[in-house]
Amino acid sequence: MSLPISSYPVPELADVPDDIRAVMLGVQEKTGFIPNVFLALAHRPDEFRAFFAYNDAVMMRDSALTKAEREMIVVATSGVNHCQYCVVSHGAILRIYAKNPLVADQVAVDHRKADITPRQKAMLDFAVKLARTPETVTRADHEALAAHGFSAEDIWDIGGITAFFALSNRMAHLIEMRANDEFYLMGRVPRPPK
Repeated sequence: MSLPISSYPVPELADVPDDIRAVMLGVQEKTGFIPNVFLALAHRPDEFRAFFAYNDAVMMRDSALTKAEREMIVVATSGVNHCQYCVVSHGAILRIYAKNPLVADQVAVDHRKADITPRQKAMLDFAVKLARTPETVTRADHEALAAHGFSAEDIWDIGGITAFFALSNRMAHLIEMRANDEFYLMGRVPRPPK
């Protein structure tokens, strides 16, 4: 049974602007499929461009945070925001970057019990607090991160990722976005040799 990927209209690939189609085909070439977020957000091309530009700005920039740590932030905050799409899709990416088939599920459910470092737990404590009760974040929270070796720029990165994915989580809820089936197995089983 094929369920809709969004409760809003999803344009056909042939009907999206050329620049957006090129992005989608580039992702498809790399991963073997087009993640549903690309297809669903193409409903509004200007917002698609802004969304992915900001995604790249917070997730692809040079940072002291590893790629796996950035994905941990997405998975932990998406978990507390009950965003199935982001937990499933970014959980897959986290498993791949961390080379650990268990970590994404652990982080999504309760990062404090996950098999991650105390430093990473402190990072996720801050991110989850910012995601759920931002008005309670104080200078003491920054100082707690600094005690674990995070710089002010690192803290900005943690906050930027958390804030951006708060938007992403809410859009996924709004449009009832479904994760691609492909994400569920990624990073869980060894890839066959080529």
